[in-house]
Amino acid sequence: MRIAVLDHEPDQLQLINQAMAGFGHECHPYTEGRKLLQALRRQTFDLLILDWGLPDIRGIDVVKTVRNELKSRLPILFVNAQRDDADVVEGLNAGADDFMANPGRAKELEARVNALLRRSYPAQHEPELVFGDYHFYPPSRILKVKGVQVDLKNREYELALFLFQNLGRLLSREHLHEAVWGLGVEALSRSLDTHISRLRTKLALRPASGYLLLAIYGMGYRLETIETNTPSDGLAR
Repeated sequence: MRIAVLDHEPDQLQLINQAMAGFGHECHPYTEGRKLLQALRRQTFDLLILDWGLPDIRGIDVVKTVRNELKSRLPILFVNAQRDDADVVEGLNAGADDFMANPGRAKELEARVNALLRRSYPAQHEPELVFGDYHFYPPSRILKVKGVQVDLKNREYELALFLFQNLGRLLSREHLHEAVWGLGVEALSRSLDTHISRLRTKLALRPASGYLLLAIYGMGYRLETIETNTPSDGLAR
C-alpha cells in the first residue's frame, strides 16, 4: 500500500517509515502539513499517518481539509506521543479513523494500520473478485470476462486488478507506477499509457461493458461504472 506519513520530528518520521517499509508498504514522508496537502492535490495514497502537533498547521486542520475540501475518504491514523481524551474526540469528530498514543510500538502500529486497510479496502483480501462480467482470481492471476479467460501479461493483469479494486477512485500516475512497477523502479510515462490502452482494448472497457476507463488530465486515471441495461453488481466473493 502507498502510505503518506506526516511528522515534524525527523527521528519519529524515520521510525514510522522504517516500520511501514518493514511491513511491506511504500512510504512517502512529509515534515510539513502544507506540503502534504499540496501533494494530495496531485497524488493519491492509500492511507495517511499524521502527527497531532505540527509547526505550520495543526494535524486536525489537515484532516478537515482532506475531508471537507478534498472530499476524500482516505483512511487516517493520528499519532501523538501523549494521549489526551479531548484530542481523541476532536480528531475522530473531524474525520480521523483511529488514534494511537505511542507510535513507537511497532506491533500496535502494524495492527492498527492493517485494521484500517482491511476496513477501507476489503475486496483486496478476497480469493475471487467479481465486478459484473469481470471475474478476477488473484491466487492464480487469472481474469475471465463472461466466462472466457483473457490473455494478459503480468503487468497488464496487475494494472487491471488494481484499477478494479479501486473502482471509482482517481489514481495518480505515481500511484499506478508504484502499484504495478514498484517503488524506485523507473517506469516510462508512455509505458503506463501503453498498458492502459491495451487494457481498454482487451477488456472492452467501453460504456456497453458497464465500465469506462478515463484519463484525468494532469493527474492519472479512473475506472468508472456506467449504467447499462444489465447493471453490474461490483461485489466481491
